[in-house]
Formats: sequence, C-alpha cells, structure tokens
Amino acid sequence: MKKSALIKKITSSLAENLELLQKAARASHAEATHESSKAENKYDTRGLEAAYLAGGQARQVREIMEAIEHFEALPTRDFGPADDIDLSALVELETDGSRGWYFIGPKSGGLEVRLSGKEVLVITPQSPLGRDLIGKKSGDQWSAKLGGSTVQTRIVSVQ
Repeated sequence: MKKSALIKKITSSLAENLELLQKAARASHAEATHESSKAENKYDTRGLEAAYLAGGQARQVREIMEAIEHFEALPTRDFGPADDIDLSALVELETDGSRGWYFIGPKSGGLEVRLSGKEVLVITPQSPLGRDLIGKKSGDQWSAKLGGSTVQTRIVSVQ
C-alpha cells in the first residue's frame, strides 16, 4: 500500500467532510442572523442556539482545514521490521485473531478510509492505541484492557 496514495485518500475524505460542514455552517449562520431568529421573549433562545451551532461548526471547519494542511505537509518514511513505530507508520495489527490496518497521523483520529481493498483507521500518537504503538517494532505484542476484558495484540507488519 503506497503511503502517498493513502495520504491523498485521507485528505480527499477530509475535503469532502469540509465541504459538507462549510455548507452546514453557512446555513446555521444564516439562521442565527435571520430576523425570524430574533428573540420574541426572554425564554426564546432559537437565535442563541443557532449562533452556538454556527460557532461550533466554524470551529470544526478550522480543525479540518488544519488537519488537511498537516497531512499535506506530513513527511513520510518507510519503516522496516527493526524500526520504532512513529508518525506516518502504517501498521497491521492482529488482536485476538482479527487483523486491521492503522495509520499514525498528526490529526483526524477515527477517520476511516478504504485503499487497495483494505480499511485503514487513522489514529494519532495521543490516542490510547497510538501511545501503545509508538516506539514498538514489528513482532511486538502486548495485553490491553478493552471493555472489561483483556485482549492480546501483536504487530504483524509496519510500513
């Protein structure tokens, strides 16, 4: 799996989310500033609620734009079996017999993209799994608590 194609897929997905969110933010802003949102009495909070929504959506727009910039500027490197896992690593994990792919990115943890027939989940070094992976190598394994039970995880490969 080529990392450049993966990063392009991630930024493309973020751009799609950004476009939808920008439309929603514009609609919320229009609602907040429309004369029909003017409070009719002290208990009428429609305009205030719309303003809060518009503000939150504007913040999310800024965060997505920042994430796109971070991914476009992300220096990638190829990781070998003896290399410590770090930012830009593409990691295949096996957890209790189930395999999955994870990309350690600077932002947008939780974003899932499909590339080369595989689902890849973006995680950040600050996430619990990211903290577990940083510094480990291919072949390392550990136990972790997940939902009240203990699971065994093994690093199958690192790219």
